[in-house]
Amino acid sequence: QVQVVQSGGGWVQPGESLKLSCVASGRIDNIYSMGWYRQKPGKPRGLVGNISQSGTTNYVDSVKGRFTISKVNADDTITMYLEMNSLKPEDTAVYYCIADEGLGGGHWGPGTQVTVSS
Repeated sequence: QVQVVQSGGGWVQPGESLKLSCVASGRIDNIYSMGWYRQKPGKPRGLVGNISQSGTTNYVDSVKGRFTISKVNADDTITMYLEMNSLKPEDTAVYYCIADEGLGGGHWGPGTQVTVSS
């Protein structure tokens, strides 16, 4: 089984930065990618970006150039980061990470609130 925990989040003003962390542990050998999603009020959960086993990243257009996903692999954990710069009020959402095993399913983190307002 895979466990996923998140940390980070909070309230920032527009233009500021924030960094989220996500740690996958347990049976991580079959995880082929990890990703970040967000859910804005009244909207469905949507992809922010993801990172493959090899480190290839993909982002939605709205965050390209502002958000960066990275990861650190250890023997029994994968730690993924989401560095968010030049934050905008429209980035306000609950952010979720996922450890994806493909056909084996995905394991979601509990979510963390990010609020951008003045």
